[in-house]
Amino acid sequence: MKGNGSTNYRIIAGDCGELLSERSISEKVDLTFLDPPFNQDKEYNSWNDSLPEEKYWEMMQNVCTNIYNLTSEGGAIYFMQREKNTENVLHCLRESGWIFQNLIIWKKKTSAVPGLNRFGKHYQVIAYATKGKTPRIFNRLRISPPLPVHYKYERENGMYVTDVWDDIRELTSGYFAGDEAIRNGEGERFHKQQSPIALLLRIILSSTKIGDVVLDPFAGTGTTLVVAEQLGRKSFGIEIDPDNVKCIKSRLKKISDSDDIAKYFKDYIYTENLKLIWNTALEISVPKKDKPLKLFGE
Repeated sequence: MKGNGSTNYRIIAGDCGELLSERSISEKVDLTFLDPPFNQDKEYNSWNDSLPEEKYWEMMQNVCTNIYNLTSEGGAIYFMQREKNTENVLHCLRESGWIFQNLIIWKKKTSAVPGLNRFGKHYQVIAYATKGKTPRIFNRLRISPPLPVHYKYERENGMYVTDVWDDIRELTSGYFAGDEAIRNGEGERFHKQQSPIALLLRIILSSTKIGDVVLDPFAGTGTTLVVAEQLGRKSFGIEIDPDNVKCIKSRLKKISDSDDIAKYFKDYIYTENLKLIWNTALEISVPKKDKPLKLFGE
């Protein structure tokens, strides 16, 4: 475990709908990760997850508007939701002033059981939008995932991240959750909707620089703050559940091996400005681009 003597983060206990309206955050925010409960009638200790649809989306639009008012010019929001709610997400963002940039498909690398009358659900959407047409920061990340079967040659210097993210596994599928999933004394998952470190790492690297301010209004177990802290960003997390607040404080007090982002460093080694956006004292050698990708048959 790595100790943490930093004070770059602030955890605010309470309802984000009320706290954002009251301007409890005085600094301008550069990036928000918005991952609310999906209103699926799940059991939460401090949240009603079965609101009337109209009331739920009215609440979400108010949250989007309040975040917009807190955000720096060109700042970004990443709004994650169920695929069936894509239309509602885009409506919330548009009506609160955000400019749509991308609809990211997070294909979660898990099995999907079909319903009686429809295909199994295998992905979630993440709507990326900005305050104004031009992002203040957008880092064009390069990764090197496993080579597709129709490629004959290895990539010389990776590939740019696209709007389909199929290389990040969710943590909510039984034994696939692995060591990263937080568990209680009985070995059960502490929070069934815990976001993976790799997901927040990609979002924060894409839309911020060192020293920027990151907000998570539904902080849950604090993954956003854990990643932001290691990347040298300031962060605010709002969380209504007292048990989750304790969990976040514990994770930030000591960064565990499971939460350590260093293991993902090699995945982004081909990103040209990696030295400027990854908070590290390590000597980084980034290979230069010199040859185009070779596809099968070329």
